[in-house]
Amino acid sequence: MIPLALRSLFHNRVRAAATITGVTFAVVLVATQFAVFDGVQASASNIIDHSGADFWITARGVPNLLAGVPLSERKLFQVLSTSGVTGAEKYIIECASWRKTDGVDVDIQIIGFNPGSGLGGPWSLVEGDVARLKEPDTVIIDRLYQAKLGITHVGQSCEIHGHRARVIGFTAGIRTFTTAAPVFTSFKNAHSYTSMLRSKTTFVLVKSTRRDTAALKRELNVRLPDVDVLTGGEFSARTRRYWIFRTGAGAVVLGAAILGLLVGTIVVSQTIYAATLDYLTEYATLKAIGARNGYLCRVLLTQASATALAGYAIGMVIVWGVVYCNRDGPIGLILSPTLAGVVFALTLIMCCIASLVAIRTVINLEPGLGCRR
Repeated sequence: MIPLALRSLFHNRVRAAATITGVTFAVVLVATQFAVFDGVQASASNIIDHSGADFWITARGVPNLLAGVPLSERKLFQVLSTSGVTGAEKYIIECASWRKTDGVDVDIQIIGFNPGSGLGGPWSLVEGDVARLKEPDTVIIDRLYQAKLGITHVGQSCEIHGHRARVIGFTAGIRTFTTAAPVFTSFKNAHSYTSMLRSKTTFVLVKSTRRDTAALKRELNVRLPDVDVLTGGEFSARTRRYWIFRTGAGAVVLGAAILGLLVGTIVVSQTIYAATLDYLTEYATLKAIGARNGYLCRVLLTQASATALAGYAIGMVIVWGVVYCNRDGPIGLILSPTLAGVVFALTLIMCCIASLVAIRTVINLEPGLGCRR
């Protein structure tokens, strides 16, 4: 069965190449869009995901990380007095303006944290020391934004909100969902770089060793009834849902992926059907000598599977190349093994569905005669 399927598939090499090209196009489009989708989600919530905090205390109804509303720092002391809390820190995320040496202003996100706490700080540090953020007027930026911020080396200075800032380190690969560059600094410095009052904070990050997080969350809700108490996972999911669905970004990306599947299905369907028409006499002869419909259907499904495998292999090589070339781009593409498996399953299903028209034609074929009218 398999030799017959492959010989008939690749007998006309031009048509086989066209079929595989259609599958490859669909794989590249679908996998790339899903990789963008995962990359957008990761950039939207990566600060939350890497914060190390078990709970985030936010103002009531805050929809995402960048929409924080100032809280009184008294919330911090209420949290610290709760049984089971081993640590809590004030945390600022505010928009600010970075003035380069040439006088051009650039939008940034100030991220203020306690450098000695281990909560909410930068990760993927490639140069510098987080502890040095305790020094006045010091910041850490990501290398992805060096050119945008006009920074070429550690030690270079700029101006943020009318105050001097000196770059003391670089991270690698910390992106944000917006075009504003993330700038890490100490909580004390962050107040100088923003217009927030000294007695205010944007969030309170909470650390706990209690295994019963649900019980601790209930206790915090009782103690702090006028705020939202969210686990890191809950706040991450809320932020992702906001940027992906409420802004329409998710619909665009998923729509493009669905379009790729439709185009691939149509192309493969047409080419497999055309190949089947070329071999109607041979299929009728096979039925005349005893071949059952199930056998012929398996032949066509084998052709579809072979096409799926070839198109998937070529397409994924291209996609991996795109992901690699975009590693320093504004939106990081993420192609995980799970996503690769999902794309393979979708490709196989797409090709099998595309073969249904050809299968119907073969089933309706009279042995040794031709198509039934």
